[in-house]
Amino acid sequence: MATFDAMPCFGASINDIDTEYIKQEYLPKVIDGDILSTDTRDIKEQMAAIHLYDLTHDCPTNAAIILFGKNPQYFMHGAYVQYVHFAGKDRGSDIINERQIRGCICKMLPQLESFVRDAVITSRPVPIGMLQEKDVVNYPYLALRELLMNACMHRDYQSNMPIRLYQYEDRIEILNAGGLYGEARPENFPSVNDYRNPIVAEALRVLKYVNMFNRGIERVKKLMHDNGNPEPMFNVDKITAFEVIVRPTWSLNLIADEEKVTKSVTKQAGIINEILSFCLEPHSLAEIMEHVGLKHRSNTKQRYINP
Repeated sequence: MATFDAMPCFGASINDIDTEYIKQEYLPKVIDGDILSTDTRDIKEQMAAIHLYDLTHDCPTNAAIILFGKNPQYFMHGAYVQYVHFAGKDRGSDIINERQIRGCICKMLPQLESFVRDAVITSRPVPIGMLQEKDVVNYPYLALRELLMNACMHRDYQSNMPIRLYQYEDRIEILNAGGLYGEARPENFPSVNDYRNPIVAEALRVLKYVNMFNRGIERVKKLMHDNGNPEPMFNVDKITAFEVIVRPTWSLNLIADEEKVTKSVTKQAGIINEILSFCLEPHSLAEIMEHVGLKHRSNTKQRYINP
């Protein structure tokens, strides 16, 4: 069966395609130079040979509109990336920044790469020793790039929902129309992969945006680990969408701090309960300190006796 990207885009014409980009940039990458130099066919026939044009209906395929269309959102309303930066940890918080990144894939992806690098990736100094610091980025650029390229490749272009790139105080969520496809299932993810848009996927491989080796998820995990981020969370149980959540580098420090506080509170409560049991009969402070193993008088009174 023909996939959606292979089907004709009814209502579109060759004028809706950036044919100059195809001639100058794409065809030389996908067709051998010697063959291309002797090819006397017109652009429609050349595009048809690589599944970008439907000669029977005399119109571009959906893949041609997605990849090289002058205004793909006219035909596929959700074919763009929506970025929102929230000040807090949920959508009810104030919006710091908002942007829609539109256009065909060959024009949109370079914009998306620059935007992520300039607006999403930030760094801050982290102490590594006495009077020494190093700059640590919140998210590894290559990991976010991989996730967004995969979102553009695997999304369901029949959906009106855009790719959502939502940044919160403590995480980034990427939500994409279209759940796992074909042979890919929740029980075999990410070992098994399949392509909802094989023509789009092949074009992204030719343009060096993806490699199609089914190693993207593992690569993202390694990049996140090497940068000091928690492991990304993939929600593959949604039927109509695919979601990934990544957390910044310093969230590990926040988790560690919370664990330290929790342990401290638990320890304090345990010692106080031990003191209360011991003092069912009157005892002096010295006897209490000896019983629970505390050595500093003022600290014992402040942290345990007074509470």
